[in-house]
Amino acid sequence: MLMLTSGKPVSEVEVETASGVRLKLGVIPMQSGQAQDAGGFARCGVIKDSGDDPDVTDGAEIYAEVKLVPGGEGVRILGGRGVGTVTKPGLPVPPGEPAINPVPRRMISAEVAALLPKDCGAEVTITVPDGERLAAMTFNPRLGIVGGISILGTSGIVEPRSEEAYRATLSLQVKVAKAAGLRKVALCPGYLGERFCSRDLGMPEDAIIRVGDHVGFALGECAKSGVEQVLLVGHVGKLVKIAVGIFNTHHTMGDARMETIAACAALCGAGQSVVKEIMAQDTAEATVAILRQHGLMAVFDSIAERVVQRASRLVQSRRVGIECVILDLKGEVLGRCP
Repeated sequence: MLMLTSGKPVSEVEVETASGVRLKLGVIPMQSGQAQDAGGFARCGVIKDSGDDPDVTDGAEIYAEVKLVPGGEGVRILGGRGVGTVTKPGLPVPPGEPAINPVPRRMISAEVAALLPKDCGAEVTITVPDGERLAAMTFNPRLGIVGGISILGTSGIVEPRSEEAYRATLSLQVKVAKAAGLRKVALCPGYLGERFCSRDLGMPEDAIIRVGDHVGFALGECAKSGVEQVLLVGHVGKLVKIAVGIFNTHHTMGDARMETIAACAALCGAGQSVVKEIMAQDTAEATVAILRQHGLMAVFDSIAERVVQRASRLVQSRRVGIECVILDLKGEVLGRCP
């Protein structure tokens, strides 16, 4: 807008972020020396800087093109190449709109409107040349955002909180599933559970949510959103932690895998020598052969039952039905409840 209204090239611009912090940002031309032409539009961009945050869009070029509309009113915001389009309800932007969230929209509108000539509107088109490729490495395909990345932001400043960002994405996935009318969703710590739900159960993609280590958080989001049925599916090494109330399954948050399997084995009739053998293992997967050899595979049903009990207790204030399927590394069922 500065280029359009002044007729001069601009190499730096000051912008007020949503958090109130003012930033001076260097701008890059899409075509050197060709930021403005006789057609009444100007175009330039910035390079995304994510600092210490492991963001796939770090270093991406993001461009804005402003076109004046004589006789028009206000600012219209469009998504160009590399900016995704929302196709499913449940997100902050309705289906059919470019995936530019409300806060960035307000920032764009405020900055551009302040410079609008009298009796004139403006069209702002955001483009990210590499956006479609980058989007394949994000959660956008799962959220029903197609064709590119999302223009996000609540403060305008990237902070190294990748765990917080991951949780925010999980929350959105639950909302998308609920908005799609799905009564049952599957929470899977990893790929094994995802594949089982898709291949063996035939569940729709929107109903399958990879939660990583954030099982407890995802359960809470399902309860808050009114999801009626939750299926917990994954490898025994992850789900056995939930059986003893460890709802963040990252190794730094606690580990009682062998102790839990050994205790359940003892309750199922395992002798002291079997319990000792289980306790000597380094991985949950290694206990499968031991329990199979001694005819104690019912241990995994017992673990699944305890997972259901613990998860149900976590969401006890909401009416959420919990189910559990425990898998080995081959994706075969070890135990289930009910």
